[in-house]
Amino acid sequence: MALIERPILLAGPTASGKSNLALALAQTLGGWVVNADSMQVYAGWRLLTARPSPEDEARAPHHLYGHVDPASRYSVGHWLRDIEAMLTTARTEGAVPIIVGGSGLNFKALTHGLSQTPPVDAAIRNATNELLDEIGPQAMRQRLIERDPTAESLDIVNPRRIVRAWEVLEQTGRSLTAWNAETPPPLLPHTAIHTLAIDADRDVLVDRIDRRFDSMIEDGAMAEIDAMAARSLDPDLPAMKAVGAPPLFEYRAGRLSQEQAITQAKIDSRRYAKRQRTWLRNQMPDWPRIAMGASAEDALEIIAQTSCNS
Repeated sequence: MALIERPILLAGPTASGKSNLALALAQTLGGWVVNADSMQVYAGWRLLTARPSPEDEARAPHHLYGHVDPASRYSVGHWLRDIEAMLTTARTEGAVPIIVGGSGLNFKALTHGLSQTPPVDAAIRNATNELLDEIGPQAMRQRLIERDPTAESLDIVNPRRIVRAWEVLEQTGRSLTAWNAETPPPLLPHTAIHTLAIDADRDVLVDRIDRRFDSMIEDGAMAEIDAMAARSLDPDLPAMKAVGAPPLFEYRAGRLSQEQAITQAKIDSRRYAKRQRTWLRNQMPDWPRIAMGASAEDALEIIAQTSCNS
């Protein structure tokens, strides 16, 4: 087995098996599994976000899972600060971090740096979301480009990126592009890491998403919904927008039938997977690909090959 000392970054869409592969790598290397998913950080969302089970967490050290209260607004910047401390500890203890997730922004911030934009006022955030609901993402994108022509260079296929660029412009009077130009050096430049991306077949992924969501419901995901609803949190909080949660909240509120809610949650999950696959294709074209269901040995062989060729 090749000697691995650098962190391994493992990306893939939801339901592609990345958590299982990360665990297998951690066990093989004596490493740590480190979360890079924006929703698996929240306490209370284990089943719905497909966090590793307690049994899996006992098989290898897991970090940055379920450590944030859902009432908090946990940003990419918060995650970077947490992972910086974890990386320091891992180096001290000689552990290889296997950083795994489906949140492209986290990986991009880790490997390219994060611009230091100031926090956005709640009033601006609320007004921006109201505008998005009123005119839709396409019209909002056009308005953003009219105000800030540099926004055409941003990856704003995801409506949340449009919202973010609009919020920053409203808050600071400067474009998100201008803030990005002042980005500090990354924590993990590409010369300091190994990268892998799971190449997920669309049709296989759709089937796995549907079957996994059924299992989530059978295993008690509605209990998580009920516990979260009992807290009466602001529905605009990031944690309340976990994929699959909004339609299930609507079901509990009596505005959707259970069948309608589950159907919509599956649709939302498929759309999320599609966005993730698009991100991988457009933002990580040079990351070596690995097949769904591959073993840790397969992954290490790819890492060894790409390391020799780099």
